Amino acid sequence: MGAQNAPVEAKVTVATATSYLTSAGLLAVLAAVQDNTRLLDPLPDWISPLVLSIIPGILTFGAGWKARHSPRLGGERG
Repeated sequence: MGAQNAPVEAKVTVATATSYLTSAGLLAVLAAVQDNTRLLDPLPDWISPLVLSIIPGILTFGAGWKARHSPRLGGERG
């Protein structure tokens, strides 16, 4: 079985779903509080986008780390 025919690994599926859901959730929260910026007031203006953009990345990494690894058949490397 070649790399083109290999199934998507569970870790990739979990990380992708987590990234999507986290980003969508974060956007929903931001849309709900767009007129109330008190959540980000303690942060300097230049660091707010960095903090907001790192949240999906951290959660995606955690989900991928926690998800079970799918063993490859035949010891193939892709």
